[in-house]
Amino acid sequence: MARLEYRLLDEANGFPLLFYYDHIDKDEVSLRFACDYLVKGHVVYEKTSCAIEPNCYVIYVKRSTEEQAVDYFHHAAKRWGSIQIELRHYQEETADYPLVHTYYFKDDDNALLYLQSDYLLLDGMEWEKTSAEVDEDRHVYIYYAQPTA
Repeated sequence: MARLEYRLLDEANGFPLLFYYDHIDKDEVSLRFACDYLVKGHVVYEKTSCAIEPNCYVIYVKRSTEEQAVDYFHHAAKRWGSIQIELRHYQEETADYPLVHTYYFKDDDNALLYLQSDYLLLDGMEWEKTSAEVDEDRHVYIYYAQPTA
């Protein structure tokens, strides 16, 4: 087990610690490293970089000035023991991204492959990733994408 820290990208103040997780599984660290955004406490943070230090993994973030946390009232029900990734249709000039599909994974490695993928094929339609997010408020990963055709 490892330690994961989220630090604010603020060199003048010594990169203040925002959040930390002791005894976190390295697979979950990998999933979080693959995400561009973190939603926590209804605040959106944008990842700027990741680092590996002795006995610690670090994700540097800044508070997003362009993105806002969205309250999704219609989302898939939680399934015990699974990792969820929502495929959401990203559209410019809007803050509401419709849910296209929810994937459920029992295996961290398969979920990580989906988050790292640039394209997903669902029901014959190809989706191109625009970003990925871990939403701690809702306990879900989100894959934002646009149809390629």
